[in-house]
Parts: sequence; C-alpha cells; structure tokens
Amino acid sequence: MNKRIALIGNPNVGKSTLFNVLTKMHQHTGNWTGKTVDIAIGRYKNLEIYDLPGTYSLIPHSKEEEVTSDFIVHGKYDIALIVCDATMLERNLNLVLQTLEVTNNVVLCLNMVDELKNKKTIIDYNTLSSILKVPVISVSAKNKSGIDMLIKTLNNFKSKESYKIKYSPEVEECIELFKNEKISRFEKIKNIIDGTNKDINSYLLSLNINPIDSIMQSIYSECEKIVSIVVKKEKNKVKNKLDKILTNKITGIPIMLLILFIILYISIIGASYPSDFLFSMFNKLKIFINNVLTNIHLPRIIINFLMEGIYQVLTWVISVMLPPMAIFFPIFTLLEDYGILPRIAFNLDGYFQKSNACGKQALTMCMGLGCNVVGVTNARIIDSKRERLVAIITNSFTPCNGRFPALISIISIFFILKNKILNSFVNVAIFASIIIISILITLIVSKILSKTFLKGEYSFFALELPPYRKPNFIKVIVRSIFDRTIRVLARAVVVSIPAGIIIWLLTNLSINSHSLIYYLTNIMNPFGLIIGLDGVILMSFILGFPANEIVIPVMLMIYLSNNTMLDINNMNEIKNILITNNWTIKTAICMLIFIVFHFPCSTTMLTIKKETSSTKWTLLSFFIPLLIGVILCLIVNVIFNLASYI
Repeated sequence: MNKRIALIGNPNVGKSTLFNVLTKMHQHTGNWTGKTVDIAIGRYKNLEIYDLPGTYSLIPHSKEEEVTSDFIVHGKYDIALIVCDATMLERNLNLVLQTLEVTNNVVLCLNMVDELKNKKTIIDYNTLSSILKVPVISVSAKNKSGIDMLIKTLNNFKSKESYKIKYSPEVEECIELFKNEKISRFEKIKNIIDGTNKDINSYLLSLNINPIDSIMQSIYSECEKIVSIVVKKEKNKVKNKLDKILTNKITGIPIMLLILFIILYISIIGASYPSDFLFSMFNKLKIFINNVLTNIHLPRIIINFLMEGIYQVLTWVISVMLPPMAIFFPIFTLLEDYGILPRIAFNLDGYFQKSNACGKQALTMCMGLGCNVVGVTNARIIDSKRERLVAIITNSFTPCNGRFPALISIISIFFILKNKILNSFVNVAIFASIIIISILITLIVSKILSKTFLKGEYSFFALELPPYRKPNFIKVIVRSIFDRTIRVLARAVVVSIPAGIIIWLLTNLSINSHSLIYYLTNIMNPFGLIIGLDGVILMSFILGFPANEIVIPVMLMIYLSNNTMLDINNMNEIKNILITNNWTIKTAICMLIFIVFHFPCSTTMLTIKKETSSTKWTLLSFFIPLLIGVILCLIVNVIFNLASYI
C-alpha cells in the first residue's frame, strides 16, 4: 500500500539532500529561505514523498511558508516527516511542536548527526522520542547513513497520541472555546493569533496579553526545556570565545566595521587590475569589429550606432561591474556559509528593533553591497510582510558595487594624500564612512516608514546563530559566480543595451547645431545648482538609470560635448575636466551623497515590482532615496554658501 510522506523542515537542514537520496532525484539545494518554491514529488518504492518548501513556522509569512502550512494543515498525507538539524535541535523543535498540534502522524528525522561528534554533543534519542511520543531517527543524508532505518520506520509507522504543549492558562482557556469546531488544535491557536474571534482578542488584550508573543514564548520555552533534558554538550571554548567577541556589545560593532573595511579594500583594490584588463581587451576588440564592419561597407552611421552606442555602454558595464562582483560575492558567500553574517544581524538587531524593523534586515543590507537586486530578493528571509517591505524600500540606500567606481573616482580625485599607501587606506576609510552613514540613514528611514506608510510593531522572532561551519571553497566560488555574479550581470547587460541606444541618439541628434542632450541639461541646470550639482550631473544620473556604472563616463561625455563615452582611468584628466566645469569640494561632496541616495537602477526597480507586486511600493522605493539625496545635497549647498559669506 502506498504511503504519502510530507517532507518538511527549516531551511538549510539537508531536507532536499535527504529527498534526493530517497528518490534519486536531483533538486536544487540552497542556504537561504525561498530557494525551493514548488512542491517536488518523488517516489521510493511504496513511499510517495512530497518535498515541501523550507519553513521555520506553520504560521505563514511568505508564499513559500503558505504552501507548506496549507499542505500540513489541509493536505492529504499519511506521515509528516520532519527533518531537523541535529546540531541546532532547539531552533528546529519550534516547527516540530507546531506540527504535532496539527497531526499525531509524525516521524522526526535528525540529520547531520555526523557533525555532533565534532561538536562533542550527545543527543538522547530514546528520551526525545519518549517525550514527543513519536519515532526519532538519526541520519546523515550527506553520507547516506541511517536511511534504511528511516525507511523501515516509515513503512512500520503506527499513529498514537503525541505530545501537546501547555500554553498559559489564559491561552488554554481560549483554545477550549473552540472545542465545538472541527478543526485541529493548531488551527485554533492560529485563530487566536490572527484575532479572528473579536471576543477572545478583546479578552486577551484586556489582560495585556499579546497572543503571538505569549504563544511563541511558550513554544520557545518548551523547546529549551526539552533540549536541556536530551542534549548533553561539551562547550567548545574556542568558538564560545569567538561568539563572545563577535556578539559582544563593545567589540561586536567595531569588528563588524573592520570586516567591512577589509572586504571593501580587497574588492576595490583587487578589482582594478582585472577591470583594466577588460577595458584593454574590449578596446582592442572594438577596433577589430569596427574594421570588419568598415570592410563590409556598412554605413558609417550604423557602425557608430552599434559601436559608440550599444557596444561602448555594454562593455563599460561588464568591465566595471564584473571584477568587483567576482571578488565581493565569493567573500560574502564564505562569510555567509561560515556563520559570520547571522552574527552581524545579531549585533544590529537591537538598532533595527528600535527602528521597528527586523534584525535580519542587516543581512539584506550586506547583500545590497554586492547588488541591490540580491538584497531585495533575499528580503524573503524576513517573515513579517511589513518589515520585509521596509527592508526592500530602504535597500537601495546601501551603495551596490555598480556605484563603487563613481564613488572611488570622486574620492580619489578630491581627497588625495601624497603617500600612495596611506592614500589607499584613507580612500577606503572614506568609502567605509559613506556606507556607515547609509546604514544610519537606513535606520532613520525605517523608523519613519514604521510610523507612517508601514505602521506596526516589531515582530517577535528568534534570531538564529547557526554553528560555525567550514565552507566548501570550490562550491562557494561556483555558487557565488553562477547564482549571483552571472545572474546579476546578465540583468545589467539586458538593460544597458537600450541605455546605449538612448545615449547615442541624445548625443547625435541635433537641433540648430546643438544636441538634444545640450537642451535637456540646460533645462535641469537651475535645479541642479540649487542642490550643489548641475544639469549635466542630473542628466547623467537619469541616463544612468539602467546601470549606475555609466554615470561618470556619460557625465564626462556631456562636459566635453563628445559623441562617445570616455575612459575614466586617467584621474588627472578627469580632475581637469571637472575643475574646468566649475567643480569644487562642495560639488564633490554633493556628488558622493547623490551617488548613494538617488533612485534605484532599473534592474532593482523591476525586482522590487516583482517582489512586492505593488506599484505603490515600487514608486515609494524610487522617490524616497531620491528625496533624501535632494534634501542632503541642499543642506550641504546651503552650509557651504553660508560659510563663503563668513
């Protein structure tokens, strides 16, 4: 007789690996929430296995969690097979206890037991099984050990009354009020949390009891109690000391800033060499292609359109964007896999809580340093819809690597020291300071959004600190390059092609001997001067909407009334061009501000629209950073103008 198995578990517990072992199917395995969206179905002899999306809770906060929750609560299955990370049992038990409120047909599979020995941890499986009143099987899906016992247990499973949590007397009293309704105990609890019964909701509020806080606190307390009984762990003194340092109130933030400084230094300095190589290679290729097109007698206007328009912008984006991403993303992924990033979130959690946001937003901010698109999509790790929207709207405040070249160019030109080595450190320090300011602005705007457009309380959640794990370096490099670098670069390439066409048309079509771009910059010039910039700069940002990488070369092209984008590698030439066009230290500071705080690029905007499915939130994501940039530049301009009169 066939048995239907619902395979569930937290993200990153090896659930998909176990599914692959059982069914011989190769599903994608990931390290972040939301990688598996659809239900995969596989078979092992008489077992039909449904691989559900990873979730931390049956109380859904995302589309993925809704799929799993609906299946467990309303789906047709014979056994819920819950996969837990044996090294993180307390965190995983939350889902186990919730599932036991839905069904008694549960088998608990503790995966990654091979790692327990390294952590000098022992789990009393028999006692755990006795407490929960369900079979507990230990396996290592990666090493394919314990699989036979798991299959045997699934085939011989017999249902019996399982463990049920005892909540506070007030909550238990409310659960009892649903006794006549033919729904599971979990559904009764969810109704209390959702406040569907106004009388019950009013009753709990009159007692100053927050339903979800009370219920979740009971679950976490029960998890802690069970783990204290069944888990015997010898403390790892080295890793405990490391945790105390990384999460300490005094040392945590400085170390986090130091890590940021090092990552930026490696990314910025290291990217210059491959970037120069790509520029040189594409320039040589440009000459070759140009000669080929000329030899086949293609009209000059078409050659210019293809080479000075599309090709120039396209190769610029690749040359400037690819090297820092290829360095930044692998480093970032290594920190992610090793377990450093969750500890960064832990350090910033208190600050985000004061801003009515979520500590996990720190992770999405870090991802935004590589690319805001990645930061926006990975906001899925935030359960609360309100807090997820806050993270999405403010993610563009974090300067992505597409803005790195412009920031580096302006800093290198206007903040120069004679000592080259010291100059590099100072430049990176200024760069890091800009990012710190962007974080502070993010916290402020998150607070404002939480009090205006996105009103709500800070949600209760348990911030997990996963164990330190040695990353698989080859796998990290492959994953970071193909899953992140290439994917983001491909999107940028797609939007840069129409950008090249528009730029070429504006600079080559003329009215009364002046190009269209000349008239547009003159129209914008009065407003630009008010905020310490000029019309050329503003027009460059508008034309750079598809890709931030082209803002500086477009700006130089307009200043020189040139029909093609220019090489910005020679800093002395750039400085002369800028000073000739009335740039001062005030202009440089306003430019740095506007580079960080302006509308997101088109790729990010499309991603925001896709993630939020809302025109309203997409438009807010566009105008909020732009408004902040205008206000800050205006303040700087006023201060400098007042200082000039003193």
